[in-house]
Amino acid sequence: MKISLLGAKAVLFEAPGAMDLPQQRRIWDLAQRLADWPEVAEVVPGMANLMLVLRQPPSDIASVEGALRQAWEESVELHIEGRHMALDVIYGGEGGPHLADVVAHTGLSVDDIVQMHAAPLYTVYALGSHPGYCYLGGMDPRIATPRRKVPVVRLPGGSVSIGGEQTGVSASDGPSGWNTIGHTQMRFFDPHREPPAILAPGDTIRFNIAKVIK
Repeated sequence: MKISLLGAKAVLFEAPGAMDLPQQRRIWDLAQRLADWPEVAEVVPGMANLMLVLRQPPSDIASVEGALRQAWEESVELHIEGRHMALDVIYGGEGGPHLADVVAHTGLSVDDIVQMHAAPLYTVYALGSHPGYCYLGGMDPRIATPRRKVPVVRLPGGSVSIGGEQTGVSASDGPSGWNTIGHTQMRFFDPHREPPAILAPGDTIRFNIAKVIK
């Protein structure tokens, strides 16, 4: 594990091992445990990591690190019975401008990539990047594609993209360095809702193939 300071009052905990669902379930459990610490102002779980925001700068960082290590050793897999959402995706075309780049990198056909992307039941590991954005776990590693060297300045909300071994759906318009392979009408963030983020860690997503444009 790795523990490092972020500014004067935040601590970043990075879990050892693989970035998989059992590991992420331990992160969820750790987040609940740390939220009860009186000196903690906020706990932000990420992908196989967790940011701890303290109310005051720690006077003894070694004791904080020791307590974090012990809490991780005591953590267990937290199984969350979340919501399930099915999303219709149009793959390729104007809404999936980088599908050809994924084909070029993987050597797979468009149909193979679409089938492999739509096959898993994805779990929301964490929220981040921008409001409502879901980091998903479960993508087939055979379609993993490196992030783009030159980011897209404005990617439409609802864009379905691949970045490395992860996939996700843009919650709103904005920049992105991932490879966009399709589009859905879903918007994961609505400031007029309570809570504004549609999904949360532990929820699941299934992508339905609505259409493939080659």
